Amino acid sequence: MTERRAIPVYLSLEEAAEAMSVSVKTIRRWIAAGTLPAYRCGKRAIRIKLEDLEAAPRQIPSSRW
Repeated sequence: MTERRAIPVYLSLEEAAEAMSVSVKTIRRWIAAGTLPAYRCGKRAIRIKLEDLEAAPRQIPSSRW
């Protein structure tokens, strides 16, 4: 029998920002910094794999002022 591979789930920048509770601008910064891999689909659309988003490091807010 042939083993079935899972099809990766891709999110738009807006969906990724909502999932991470950050702004789209922050997602774009992470992509530019190389922290979050992204893929261009067509001329303008940018997509992010759900597994890459889940693996992205998140900063813990400091309790100090």
